[in-house]
Amino acid sequence: MKKEIGFIGLGKMGKNMVLRLRQRKWRAVVYDKNSRVKRELAKKGAIPADSLEDLVGKLTFPRVIWVMVPDGKPVDEVIFSKKGLIKFLKKGDIIIDGGNSFYLDSIKRAKKLGNTGIEFLDVGVSGGPGGARTGACLMIGGKKKNFEKLKPLFKDLAVKNGFQFFPGKGTGHFVKMVHNGIEYGMMQSIAEGFNLMKNSPFKLDLKKVADIYNHSSVVESRLIYWLKRAFKRHGQNLKAVSGKVSHTGEGEWTIKIAKKWKMKVRVIEDSFQFRLQSQKKPSYTGKILSALREQFGHHEVTK
Repeated sequence: MKKEIGFIGLGKMGKNMVLRLRQRKWRAVVYDKNSRVKRELAKKGAIPADSLEDLVGKLTFPRVIWVMVPDGKPVDEVIFSKKGLIKFLKKGDIIIDGGNSFYLDSIKRAKKLGNTGIEFLDVGVSGGPGGARTGACLMIGGKKKNFEKLKPLFKDLAVKNGFQFFPGKGTGHFVKMVHNGIEYGMMQSIAEGFNLMKNSPFKLDLKKVADIYNHSSVVESRLIYWLKRAFKRHGQNLKAVSGKVSHTGEGEWTIKIAKKWKMKVRVIEDSFQFRLQSQKKPSYTGKILSALREQFGHHEVTK
């Protein structure tokens, strides 16, 4: 395929993904309502567009456009509104939704676009803004023929061996949704364990605990690494970090689908409930969760 892409949504993830593609010699036409970030990327060789119509017009057919905007209404506005992509694209063009969309919404969008001949892939992206810049983990759903066509794109965006295809509409976002649910449970377990150690009769250096856990122990992980980094940044008391933990939705979606299918996901559900309750009852356990979210997602977590 030609190394050319349209990119819509230049937030923490989108901006870094464009920078990575530019580094790999992709021609990138970019659009965002934020003019500042467009100008910033223009200095790196990206081509700014003034509107979705302008973006499409600056690409050669068949066009490949990556949408990286918040889930729900923003995605539908970009694709299906009166001034959305559907008005300017034609049969053979490809839209990729790389945001955190609910997989059932992705299935509906794929079916709706199918009537126009415009192709659609849904891609779950993991690794946070850092991964977006240095190599992300990509979970790709859609038609295999489109995946095969776009392999060079996915290879350039992903860390080595960091992309997989799962056939079917919505499958990429489904796999990413479950990934986020698992993430909730893993983070909760780490937070509860370190809270227990902090309140033990031993005067433990928790940064050293995180360090030793991350040297070939069974629980060695990127999350433990990020926790060590959080302690280094904020101190092990995490005084500046909020004990109220936010959430973005995918953990809750995992719970809802499990209930719909009459399956139990107790750990994930308990970890989600903890986040809700932390709004009224902040705690050190919550501080650890918030600190981890800051590390991998660059979320604002200070008081």
